[in-house]
Amino acid sequence: MKTSETTIDTTWYKAGSIADVPANGGACAMVNGKQIAIFNFTRRNEWFATDNLCPHKKQMILSRGMIGDMSGEPKVACPFHKKTFSLKDGHCMSGDDYTIKTYPIKVEDGLIFIGLNE
Repeated sequence: MKTSETTIDTTWYKAGSIADVPANGGACAMVNGKQIAIFNFTRRNEWFATDNLCPHKKQMILSRGMIGDMSGEPKVACPFHKKTFSLKDGHCMSGDDYTIKTYPIKVEDGLIFIGLNE
């Protein structure tokens, strides 16, 4: 569902409720035709959003990955092959030449919104 709020090239879409995403885990939402992985990193009191597609084997699986941090940087590890990606900028922290797209995310009144540039 599209919201009416638009800011400098970013349109905010409702992706679900905070109850849809487990604490210190992830869930997948279909947002404007894209599979977006949403992470509720309660240990850091932060939310993150990335592509759900792991670029290593082209599987829609990142929302089921394990989250943690490496030297203070939040990351997600693909549950299949353990490639790790920064939740802040999407670079591969495993040293491989892969990246994932990250998205702005905000939580308001118990609802999750993902910002897409259009």
